[in-house]
Amino acid sequence: MLESYFVKPQTVDRVRGSWIGPEIERYVDWLGEQGYAARCVFRRVPLLVAFGEFARARGALAVEDLPVHVEAFVAARVASSRSARREGEVGRRFAGEIRGPIEHMLGVVVPGFAGRGHRPAPFAVELPGFFEYLEGERGLRPASIAGYRHHLSRLEGYLARIGVRRLSELSPAILSAFIAERSGAGLAKVSLCECCAALRGFVRYAHREGVIARDLSGAIEGPQVYRLADIPRSITWEEVGLVLGCVDRRTPCGKRDWAILLLLVTYGLRSREVAALTLDDIDWRRERLAVRERKAGHSTAFPLSAAVGEALVDYLRHGRPQTKERRVFFRALAPVVPITADGVSGRARHYLLKAGIDVPRPGSHTLRHTCVQRLVDADFAWKTIGDFVGHRSAKSTEIYTKVAVEQLRQVALGDGEEVLS
Repeated sequence: MLESYFVKPQTVDRVRGSWIGPEIERYVDWLGEQGYAARCVFRRVPLLVAFGEFARARGALAVEDLPVHVEAFVAARVASSRSARREGEVGRRFAGEIRGPIEHMLGVVVPGFAGRGHRPAPFAVELPGFFEYLEGERGLRPASIAGYRHHLSRLEGYLARIGVRRLSELSPAILSAFIAERSGAGLAKVSLCECCAALRGFVRYAHREGVIARDLSGAIEGPQVYRLADIPRSITWEEVGLVLGCVDRRTPCGKRDWAILLLLVTYGLRSREVAALTLDDIDWRRERLAVRERKAGHSTAFPLSAAVGEALVDYLRHGRPQTKERRVFFRALAPVVPITADGVSGRARHYLLKAGIDVPRPGSHTLRHTCVQRLVDADFAWKTIGDFVGHRSAKSTEIYTKVAVEQLRQVALGDGEEVLS
């Protein structure tokens, strides 16, 4: 594989002559399989050879010895560069450009290696079984567990800053101060409520395991959130046209994003539902699209619209990478892996901002709300709308009664008895 990238035999011989040459070549093979560009290999291989020589000079005898020499190598390279005189974000970025490729290779060739970018679960030392408890006993979905991990990571960092070393030192005052800090960070009320719920579950478990002396969950109070207090952040159908007009459908990335945006605005899908679509969910013969494992726990079969079908065909034929994986949508850049729910929402946000659409918290839900708004304007029944977009209960659809303009106009004119009945 090295010969595919380096023309000069001397260069190939130098790489293979390194004591970690086999590991570097194995890593290069992996990069090629994952679709990384040749320029990525050109930049990384010389750095890896230099790292191997550095580690060997410091006493490394086996590949398993390499991780302990990473930070020393990064520090040495920074010190020998003009970037050593740079401070702040520029210096940190330069160090990251050195550390990243090395840790990336070690993650491929050293079993069980976890670099600085792979942090252990928060409080893994004192409460190692908490996240297994969430999955096994509580039955939480991976997305919910990820939320717990996010909020508890923030708590772990906060405790380290204020000098709290053990969970046994937790107190109502400390927890209240942490919640106040998170509130001041600009979190929405719903997000702050989720943070408080995660904290309550965590301290209950810590008390059950005997790590803290008493249950502190009663001291954790979140903000009051009222149902139907907000208005759905939808956009007009004309603005949808502006968003779609920003997609360059000539590129593989544009073909993928075009299909994603059409799925979001046509069917009101959630980002995770789009990311989870597989080739088996598209029934071309019957012209149906299956959306499985929705939030309400059921699946939905939609008629496959002509526009969505054409977008999917164009992407599958001319944009999707060659892979045995059954997922429909993939990252446009290496590594070639299925796109995530955050990736789907990020693409929606990208085009909303590119189109200059001013909407609170732009993302995939903006287009989902727009789909529902269009159904409301078409005077569909609330139960039908809720079933279409996969709401768990009728209460989830009630928020859209605030934007049912025609029905609200009838109420204002005094002709709303039939509407309200």
